[in-house]
Amino acid sequence: MESGEKQPVEERDARLALLALGGVFVISVGWWVLALWPVPGGNPEWLERTRAVCFNAGPDGLPDVSGWILLIGQPLGMFGFLLVVWPRAVLSGLRWAAVRPAGQLALLLAVVVAMSGLVGTGLRVSSAMAARAPVDSLPATMSAEEHIWLGQEPASLGLVDQRGDVLTLADLEGRPALVTFAFGNCHDICPLVVRQARSARDEVWGPDGAALVVVTLDPWRDTPARLESVARRWEMEGPQDYVLSGSIQEVESTLDAWNVARSRDPRTGDVAHPSLTYLLTDDGTLAFATLSGREVMIGLAERLQAGDF
Repeated sequence: MESGEKQPVEERDARLALLALGGVFVISVGWWVLALWPVPGGNPEWLERTRAVCFNAGPDGLPDVSGWILLIGQPLGMFGFLLVVWPRAVLSGLRWAAVRPAGQLALLLAVVVAMSGLVGTGLRVSSAMAARAPVDSLPATMSAEEHIWLGQEPASLGLVDQRGDVLTLADLEGRPALVTFAFGNCHDICPLVVRQARSARDEVWGPDGAALVVVTLDPWRDTPARLESVARRWEMEGPQDYVLSGSIQEVESTLDAWNVARSRDPRTGDVAHPSLTYLLTDDGTLAFATLSGREVMIGLAERLQAGDF
């Protein structure tokens, strides 16, 4: 009688352990999907915020080191916990599943999902790294003569300026343009980058001869309603000066398209970023990208003016 009672109890525990393993697997898959799965047409705002808070996702959408540790440690920790507190039941459950057609199918499906996830993660990381490589590889000490002519079509803009108008690339055609990136609550590198870009523009073309476009890196705080005061603080009040913002999703998508590396601290809202500036020709061609300062920008602007490509 005792043996007969013991057998159902062990079988019940094995099935419960198997259900627990399945639950851990489903939760882990959902965890990885939440962190990495790309959304066609751009990530919604709630997803961007969730990834930033939960995984410290950077501008390319990938977690930082702590985020990867969480993604890997969470499933390993839960599986390890089950093995420690319920070792016999877990092993019995796996053996029970392995000798039954439905269990074999479930195990095979789990293996296929796990392998597909690994391959998809590898492709996701590779594409993100490739997308940011052109800007990441720029040395900050290059002279104007050493900068390579890009000759590419720039990414789109379509954001709101400090006057409440939507600025597109078509609006810039007919005059050269400098496009750089900053945010209003930055009090060190951002004002310097904007000042250097404005000075280089004024030196070569004059304040009305070329457009200066600054795209915010902080759409959370630099809302369209605040752009006028930000532009005034940066002394960007001329007819060819544009400070751009929009919804979080719109700005983040634009920054990604322009390969702007950045890392936002969700606790303070501050954004770490390089002093990246693009120069566009008067027909809208992306000519140069630089991480250097005023003198190099002037040299690049002079190359544009002289047609030295």
